[in-house]
Amino acid sequence: MCGIIGILSDQPAAPRLVEALKRLEYRGYDSAGIALLEGGKLERLRAPGKLANLDARVGERTLKAGVGIGHTRWATHGQPNETNAHPHASGRVAIVHNGIIENFRELREAMEGRGRTFVTETDSETIAHLIDENLSKGLKPKDAFKATLDELRGAFAIAAIIEGEDDLILGGRRGSPLVIGIGEGKEMFLGSDALAVGPFTTRVIYLEEGDWCALTRTSFEVFDAAGRSVERAETHVPAAGAAAEKGNYRHFMQKEIYEQPDFVGRTVSGYIDAYELKAVLPTRPGKKTLDFTQFDRIQIVACGTAYYAGFVGKYWFEQLAGIVTDVDVASEFRYREPVLGPRTLAIVVTQSGETADTKAAMEYAKAKGVMTAAVVNVPTSSIARECDAVLPTLAGVEIGVASTKAFTAQLCALLATAVAAGRQRNFLSREREKEIVGSMIELPRLIAEALKTEPQIMKLAPEIAKARDILYLGRGQHYPIALEGALKLKEISYIHAEGYASGELKHGPIALIDERTPVIMAAPHDHLLEKSLSNLQEVAARRGKVFLVSDKAGIKQAGNAPFGTIEIPTCERVIQPIVTVVPLQLLAYHVAVEKGTDVDQPRNLAKSVTVE
Repeated sequence: MCGIIGILSDQPAAPRLVEALKRLEYRGYDSAGIALLEGGKLERLRAPGKLANLDARVGERTLKAGVGIGHTRWATHGQPNETNAHPHASGRVAIVHNGIIENFRELREAMEGRGRTFVTETDSETIAHLIDENLSKGLKPKDAFKATLDELRGAFAIAAIIEGEDDLILGGRRGSPLVIGIGEGKEMFLGSDALAVGPFTTRVIYLEEGDWCALTRTSFEVFDAAGRSVERAETHVPAAGAAAEKGNYRHFMQKEIYEQPDFVGRTVSGYIDAYELKAVLPTRPGKKTLDFTQFDRIQIVACGTAYYAGFVGKYWFEQLAGIVTDVDVASEFRYREPVLGPRTLAIVVTQSGETADTKAAMEYAKAKGVMTAAVVNVPTSSIARECDAVLPTLAGVEIGVASTKAFTAQLCALLATAVAAGRQRNFLSREREKEIVGSMIELPRLIAEALKTEPQIMKLAPEIAKARDILYLGRGQHYPIALEGALKLKEISYIHAEGYASGELKHGPIALIDERTPVIMAAPHDHLLEKSLSNLQEVAARRGKVFLVSDKAGIKQAGNAPFGTIEIPTCERVIQPIVTVVPLQLLAYHVAVEKGTDVDQPRNLAKSVTVE
């Protein structure tokens, strides 16, 4: 999510922590801070706003501590003020944290019942209290840290220092990235990515899912989720390439697929009050705040992958907010001269904020006098500047041409906005809002679980790679996911693939079915599953090979009919599209790798289409 840096050295850590945080500004932030063991005692310096504010505070002090942690924070739980800025502390412990702690409310309430006092609105403070509480029980630092990780549910990266332990930094990750930087002599580093440790070393170790570590100035230990000591490979990252490094991943696309728990968590956090389980629309200076009681209709406009995100959004706005919603391809929108009434909201969806057709569609809507909102990933882009309201996606820089993490971030922004709209219009009950927001908090963990399908997908990829034509099927909110899955495959593997609504199978596409045409079906267990499985049987009866993407209940109900299955984690129905698309991304990626195509820069495609 935000930026993490930890330093163990014989040299003063404070200025180097700030230096590292400056390299993480690209991740976005609204406060920053550091914690040090100054003279053996915890000392924190934090400031809202730009890093210059923190830098000024550090410059006012003569700080000699060689151990410290730092953080750039984008406000999620709690306002962007000094109190809520990281690092957070409790007793002997200071921590920095990226991600979402799903069960922080119950942990916090239990500790409050045991007499602990919380001073922030954040989920992160819970971690510091847990570690300190475990230390107070007599556990040694590493044991206290591991016991804390075992109590946490969610996706996160954590770094911690402990008063009285001036040669120790503890770190752990689940769903969010964390790297060890191996210094020369008596120095060791911990960071949220290689860029954070880049000023100090080119030798890094990427912690794997569930790993945690203990660093001293001259050594490091890595443990897996079960607490077993493990070895992880060292990687050399050239200093000049740290800003655009792939880490242990073969391609940027694969890296960005795996970054989704982190950046989905970040986007979700920008749209919810996790303590109250409410959807909260973000506000931006100079921009309007959306009031959905003013609208009777929504017009969504986008191109490519963003169009499919908008298509899923149509289901959510209609089902959760009761607003008639249309979706158009931006390149066609203004040419059909659509009728836009005064109570219409036009929402454009774009990663870059510079897509020419989408920008022209927004300008058409503005000329018709309707309010415009942009789901956009680049806050300084033309569309972000010119729209009336901004719905930001916090997906970070996406280098691979085929969009992955930007798509799931767009889905999160649209879902949260639909929930907020439903509450504003009294169409969605408060209890249902709590259920949906609660499920959105689980998304980083669920996506991390969905990523575990990769070994299975790698086995299926050679079979898919032999095909010349592939069909993708889905019903309801999974129909746009089928379209997106087909688009991903054709973009990077150059295999002809088409997505269809499953119910349309008998209206033409079934003529294409034979043993040489694989069918990928997105069908998690929901109220439409029986109908989807009927379509599956129709394909199987014609010797078609169906690869079913579903959850445990859906796969069980399908029986032996599918040729192959990919099991996603069971989750609340409304968030299923966000989880289901992840294995489809992995499938496209591994089929492309099998075929030997240029995954990150596929032929004839550009990342941002800035001409019509």
